[in-house]
Amino acid sequence: MSGEYTPVITLAELPLGSMRAAILGARELVVCHTRDGVFAVDNICTHAYARLCEGRLRGTRLICPLHGASFDVRDGRVLGPPAAVALTSHAVRITAGMVEVASEPGTPTPPRAPA
Repeated sequence: MSGEYTPVITLAELPLGSMRAAILGARELVVCHTRDGVFAVDNICTHAYARLCEGRLRGTRLICPLHGASFDVRDGRVLGPPAAVALTSHAVRITAGMVEVASEPGTPTPPRAPA
């Protein structure tokens, strides 16, 4: 893991409760801004090829527009069928108003500053 981060979107373009598709190298991600923070997971449903950014975000639950599979945006785990395979999650940090995503999946998330 390189530990390198790439800017993908400004925080101002991602209001609380919203999500946006972003490209990181050859991967398409969906970046989600929830009350728990900003998170990034792969944008393609693991059940059937569907862009998750076209679905719904309810709290930290990301719901696929095709068959309703749901995932936790914090770690990619499956919350509801028909999906059985978790999404790949990506570490995120906010630097100078930019949402930056780790270049390598599985990079540990940097510690958050105390509120």
